[in-house]
Amino acid sequence: MNITRRTALAALAGFISPVSAFASPTLYRLDTRASSVGFRFVLNGAEQKGTMPVRSAKILIDPENLGASQVDVSVNVRGARTPFIFATKALIGPSVLNAARFPTIRFISQRVTLAPDGRLSGGARITGQLTIRDETRTVTLDANLYRARGSAPQDLSELQIRLTGIVKRSDFGATGYPELVRDDVLLDILAILRSF
Repeated sequence: MNITRRTALAALAGFISPVSAFASPTLYRLDTRASSVGFRFVLNGAEQKGTMPVRSAKILIDPENLGASQVDVSVNVRGARTPFIFATKALIGPSVLNAARFPTIRFISQRVTLAPDGRLSGGARITGQLTIRDETRTVTLDANLYRARGSAPQDLSELQIRLTGIVKRSDFGATGYPELVRDDVLLDILAILRSF
């Protein structure tokens, strides 16, 4: 069976009908209450979890050219939380994220690599610039994009995007407490999006 370009473009995350393949690029706004950045780190040999609120996000989805879709997410460092108050204070303190001086973490996409089936779910990757403590590095995050559960195939008014990946905090100068906290940090960004 031959799969045409039209059919592949219609399969945004496996749920867009052929009619929507001709839709114009759509800008989405962030639902800040339902969105968050989760992270995992190893403290004294035990994995810990934390969260940071998403401050803002701009997501542009182009059904005609999924590879041209764009992501711009900013995170509120001062709102970081972990299960332990001392860990939270150390995290936002001057030797790690230094929230007083650098209150925002930002990721801006530069390139979208679609999954082998031409979709933004099931293995797509987004490469872009991650800025922490005013240090900017190129990182690649795994990406999955889904429409709202139970919505009609052509209904793209609400989407969920999840970005995950591992970064080294030392690459960004967040080097405090190396004897207690491992260098690798797992990012898990969940953004709930609604079209304007």
